[in-house]
Amino acid sequence: MSFKSSIWRNNLLNANDHIGTRDILFITFDTLRYDVAKAAMAAGQTPFLNSLLPNGKWEARHTPGSFTYAAHHAFFAGFLPTPENGGHHERLFALDFPGSETTGARTLTFDKPNIISGYKALGYHALCIGGVGFFNKLTPLGRVLPNLFDESQWQPEFGVTDKNSPTHQLDYIAKRLDEIDSAQRLFLFLNLSAMHQPNCYYVNGAEHDTAATQGAALAAVDRALEAAAPAFQKRKWLCVFTSDHGTAYGDAGYEGHRLAHESVWRVPYAEFLWN
Repeated sequence: MSFKSSIWRNNLLNANDHIGTRDILFITFDTLRYDVAKAAMAAGQTPFLNSLLPNGKWEARHTPGSFTYAAHHAFFAGFLPTPENGGHHERLFALDFPGSETTGARTLTFDKPNIISGYKALGYHALCIGGVGFFNKLTPLGRVLPNLFDESQWQPEFGVTDKNSPTHQLDYIAKRLDEIDSAQRLFLFLNLSAMHQPNCYYVNGAEHDTAATQGAALAAVDRALEAAAPAFQKRKWLCVFTSDHGTAYGDAGYEGHRLAHESVWRVPYAEFLWN
């Protein structure tokens, strides 16, 4: 069965056109660098994403935040990663505030504090499947983002220390999609943890995280997404797939993220209709 997205208009989606008729699938590929995502696609490591993304490609964008907490607060306020080409770009989602220069005809605008509560007010059930520590609900800080949702789930096997986290996360989602009434509109958010450090265990014998081990982690995510695809096929989705930020593997002497370097601010992005 082909899971090719049947309709897509890269950078032209109007979220207003799909209120109440499509569910929202918002996936953050945590810590994924654009160059790693692009190389994995070119090497055939991510065939399912290749079949799903517009033109089988990721778009390079600039993230508004250099680490998970900051980036997701921006995303949930409607500030998704910005196209690399210059000029003003109408945003897909926005919140009402005076003087916005990036809110236009294609922008779904909410008079709410975040887009999650905006969709909830439209009758959507907001479901969060956590991954990295900012979604684990183990501390007050780890509850800030999940508490924005009607329902949130995190388990240790969804986190960064479990090599099979993509399968665990997607299996749980497939189960919930079977349980939720198909007439109930969904805002489904998934934070994929596999690409975050540590990811060296995705390559046999590797002792340190590198671009290659992150690519192998992305390949594991691709396999888990394909396995879960039949559950997603039961609904029509407006999809936003993006990294929240990248990370440095010795680039210009930098390691990690929460810093200003191209390896951190340049991220892969796609928005499209699926089914």
